[in-house]
Amino acid sequence: MDFASLSTQLLVGLSRAMILFIVCAGLSFILGVLRVPNIAHGSLYMIGAFAAYSIFTHLGSSSSGFWLALILAPLVVALVSLVAERALFCHLYQREHLMLLLFTFALMLILDDLVKITWGPEYCSVLAPNILRGSVSMFGASLPRYNLFLLIVGPLVAIFLWLFVNKTKIGKISRAAAVDREMVGAVGINVSWVFAAAFVIGCFLAGLGGALVAPTVSICLGMDHDIIIEAFLIVTIGGLGNIWGALVGSLIFGVTHSFGVLLWPQFAIVFPYAAVVIVLLLRPRGLLKSVW
Repeated sequence: MDFASLSTQLLVGLSRAMILFIVCAGLSFILGVLRVPNIAHGSLYMIGAFAAYSIFTHLGSSSSGFWLALILAPLVVALVSLVAERALFCHLYQREHLMLLLFTFALMLILDDLVKITWGPEYCSVLAPNILRGSVSMFGASLPRYNLFLLIVGPLVAIFLWLFVNKTKIGKISRAAAVDREMVGAVGINVSWVFAAAFVIGCFLAGLGGALVAPTVSICLGMDHDIIIEAFLIVTIGGLGNIWGALVGSLIFGVTHSFGVLLWPQFAIVFPYAAVVIVLLLRPRGLLKSVW
């Protein structure tokens, strides 16, 4: 293992962590505002990937098709989530967490079947645009340009989400509604639509994560199962509902898995889960402050 190999694995791990963060940021935002453990979040991530594939192929698999897919696929997921929230979720916010957990699990199964009916069981793929193909040299390592693109997008999403939550009116109202829904409603604010906006934004991030991951993996049924397990572990070790905690947890998960591939490829998947166990033993409530 030379310096170049270590640098390459570190950068690849960081780029994978950015995908995890974008998905986990949406899940953490929903947890923080709505107190809903949305197991169907992974299915929305999968829909984002399949929607990106459909838009990409419909537009002739061109570079412009990729960029349009990257914009439109998360919007498709946001529309699906808005319908689900207005039809179903808005009636359940006052229920116990166990009931919400079971409900979102059932919704995940329904969405999985709808994806199978719509796109079938075949594997799909999306090509990155020409400008993001090939590799560049960084710190003596060769990094694919698309991974570098992910390293740029991840922090931008983090900054945007922080600005939205802390600097915009709807973000501040969302934080207030998470603490005291009745008081926010008493001053004349429609809390129901605030919750709807928070849910749609969180699901939009899931769709964005699916669209971004499309050029790096085979798009297939079942890709939601792995991501939702990892996402819940990440938001747990980061602190429930804490967006910056989701970023820290994603970095731990992505980097440990990447170095696991380098050190012990047959058992690479063990490394991030071992890191999760260590973190929870040392910090049972998460690395950063939980909002619950």
